[in-house]
Amino acid sequence: MPELDVFDGHCDTVLKCCLEGGGFGRNPYHVDLERGRAFGRYAQFFALFGQPEDFPGLTPRETFEREYALFSREMDANSAIITHCRSGEEAEAAFAAGKMAAFLSVEGAELLNCSLERLEEAHALGVRAVNPTWNRANALGGTNAEDVDRGLTDQGKAFVRRAEELGVLVDVSHLSDPGFWDVADTLSGPFFASHSDSRAVFSHPRNLTDAQFTAIIEHNGVAGLNLFAEFVGGEADLEAIAAHLDHWLELGGEQNIALGGDLDGCSPLAGSMAGVQDYERLYHFLRSRGYSQALLQDLFFNNLMRVVSKVCTM
Repeated sequence: MPELDVFDGHCDTVLKCCLEGGGFGRNPYHVDLERGRAFGRYAQFFALFGQPEDFPGLTPRETFEREYALFSREMDANSAIITHCRSGEEAEAAFAAGKMAAFLSVEGAELLNCSLERLEEAHALGVRAVNPTWNRANALGGTNAEDVDRGLTDQGKAFVRRAEELGVLVDVSHLSDPGFWDVADTLSGPFFASHSDSRAVFSHPRNLTDAQFTAIIEHNGVAGLNLFAEFVGGEADLEAIAAHLDHWLELGGEQNIALGGDLDGCSPLAGSMAGVQDYERLYHFLRSRGYSQALLQDLFFNNLMRVVSKVCTM
């Protein structure tokens, strides 16, 4: 088989390293660069995320700054094998140089004080995706877990409009259902659900309804398959993961499914997966079920790269 290309839309490795120590090169967590180098091309969105209990005494801005400093330090320490990329073009240049591509996201706009000014500052620092909310409601809107009937506020709509103008991908994972539809109505171009599964396959509020996934298709966006056993449901085995993919394919999502494992942000992973290296095992399992190499290349890499190349151009 040709070398496996992987582009994963969400991991929490930055927080894991901040709280438990270690770095990106080699660690005991779900994601490290030693394992990433086994792929043909490897791109990864690294999320900046942290709640007050994670960093007692720090303001949200200070949490952002601490995590950004760790990310920057790890990019410098591993500059021979990975590059912080701000566009699809920069990622392609990294691959051509034999390197991996790191993209930066912010999970929960409270780290940006929910402000347009801080969003612009984050963009200047290289952030290329943002979740308006995590599980806790904020000034931008409600979430799947709190204020579930509240959509985006006027401030929230202005925030996602500005993100689109800047070339920052809006990530609807964790948003309330009304918030999802406000994003879909507010934005003209692609957006994504970086780490969410199918609610029709397993009913969990963190998963996407068929109508929501169809809206992502209509916007030429992607949904990243979340590997958290609690969201996959059923027996939480490889067959259960495939059930989500099969259902989205039935909805016409060949160009709109990606990977978003929530690696280092959840445990246990479905299918007894232990980290990013097990994407190869998932690939072979799906091939054994009749998925073509071309389809899997789209799911594992091309679809998310297309969206990033379309949106993240500045």
